[in-house]
Amino acid sequence: MRERDLIARLLAPLATSSTARGLTDDAAVFSPPIGRDLVFTHDVLASGVHYLPGDNPSDVAWKLLAVNLSDLAAMGARPAGVLLGLGLSAAEDEAWVTGFAAGLKRAMDRWGVALWGGDTVSGLAAAVLGLTAIGQVEPGQALARSGANPGDTLWVSGTIGDAGLGLAIATGEAAPDKFLLDRYRRPEPRLALGQLLVGQATAAMDVSDGLLIDSERLALASGVAITIDLALMPVSSAAAARTARDDAGLAGLASAGDDYELLFTLPPSLTMPGATLVGSVGKGEGLIVLGLDGQPFAPSKLGYEH
Repeated sequence: MRERDLIARLLAPLATSSTARGLTDDAAVFSPPIGRDLVFTHDVLASGVHYLPGDNPSDVAWKLLAVNLSDLAAMGARPAGVLLGLGLSAAEDEAWVTGFAAGLKRAMDRWGVALWGGDTVSGLAAAVLGLTAIGQVEPGQALARSGANPGDTLWVSGTIGDAGLGLAIATGEAAPDKFLLDRYRRPEPRLALGQLLVGQATAAMDVSDGLLIDSERLALASGVAITIDLALMPVSSAAAARTARDDAGLAGLASAGDDYELLFTLPPSLTMPGATLVGSVGKGEGLIVLGLDGQPFAPSKLGYEH
């Protein structure tokens, strides 16, 4: 499909905001709300690295948008629009691109986001898909990883480890389960929670590479020690049915990536309904993991490292 046909037939219908100018100009023109800070993020999904070449293109589009919106959620930002970069190979034929555009529309409709612009290129050895998401937040209120204080409590949304099990299903290493597979292919950015945390959380980030390694990153950014209690970690019934209820099994879930839940700290006087208390913040540095017996446990790995 020629670029101009791809834009006219598949992408222009997604450019519903006046900011996009119908995708007929060289750039988008955005008039941000007065007195708001703008938040920018950019993530890339590469075929064979972040998704499997045989994955449904609709799910690939969903995930591309979701992982970027998860970054905005971690900052407490409300999404405004996105810029799309499609680097395609010969494997992405017209049917693939059509399915991708349909999936992108479904995801954009779900989260109330419009396409503002972008670029396309073909002829790559393997597809590389990029997306920039722009959000907005009250001045000076964007959440950060660096504000946790000794005495704070540590919380996480959703359940942990589902996506890692979903990846095993996608690669044929485990028996099918729709819930777990969807958790891997169609993550849900916690936008509403992120906005609720503004003015309450002392630090926040999303869990993309594993609960343990991302907790360690939050601890390092804040200059504190974070303790995670594996006994408190939220686990779905689908994951529990496939995981040994021991330190190694739970640590395996906690070190799996692609959860895209929110990890955050709160002052000890606050709680957050709908999230789970999983640990605490203390003086010192780094990560401490407690096993089911309440004693320090050394996991074989903390998570995915690029």
